[in-house]
Amino acid sequence: MANRGPSYGLSREVQQKIDRQYDPELEQVLVRWILAQCGGDVAQPAPGRDGFQQWLKDGTVLCRLINSLYPRGQGPVAKIQASAMAFKQMEQISQFLQAAERYGIAATDIFQTVDLWEGE
Repeated sequence: MANRGPSYGLSREVQQKIDRQYDPELEQVLVRWILAQCGGDVAQPAPGRDGFQQWLKDGTVLCRLINSLYPRGQGPVAKIQASAMAFKQMEQISQFLQAAERYGIAATDIFQTVDLWEGE
């Protein structure tokens, strides 16, 4: 996450509302589905919001997921590689988002790269 101080006023209220909407049961359903869809290529995340965000943050899980929706060898993301470099991670997330739009997900239903990367 970005280094930001504590939020106050309206910002704090908005963040609290977002935090209340987080559903740990839905997280587990999503984790099971992603693991089943991707097969043995993906390790399980640490439980909780932060663990889930860290699991998706570098974009490799998301790229493997979108590729798994296509016939073998025809996935839209040609090169998937883990990297500790922020710009590479954000590039992978961006590739997933572009592929998701081409798959048919409306642009209004898609998050921004920086939102996932920063855990927003």
